[in-house]
Amino acid sequence: MSLKEAATAVRENAYARYSGFKVGAALRGASGAVYAGCNVENVAYPEGTCAEAGAIAAMVAAGETALTEVYVIAGSPMPVSPCGGCRQKLAEFGAGDVVVTMATTGGVEERATLDELLPGAFGTDHMAK
Repeated sequence: MSLKEAATAVRENAYARYSGFKVGAALRGASGAVYAGCNVENVAYPEGTCAEAGAIAAMVAAGETALTEVYVIAGSPMPVSPCGGCRQKLAEFGAGDVVVTMATTGGVEERATLDELLPGAFGTDHMAK
């Protein structure tokens, strides 16, 4: 299954009871396996989970810790980029040259690397040795 197919399919399972804004995400682990996640809202808004975070959690739960490609899709007029928190989460598991495809259900796609989405990402180089 392609990342686009996986993200599109999982988007239908999103729990978007409050906003009605469903998002699906799929990523490819270093092994080539595909992991998908959807947004899960909560009445206490900050407690929800983004689609990208769900896909990362599925990847880590399967025993992988490196991603090589990401696809995010939403029913919006323009492609939706990962939020700031998810950009940092993606940077934790992907190199700066990892391509993130952001898409609409209408077929519009944009691509950017993790470095382009999160210049100056906080990483292990910032940590004291």
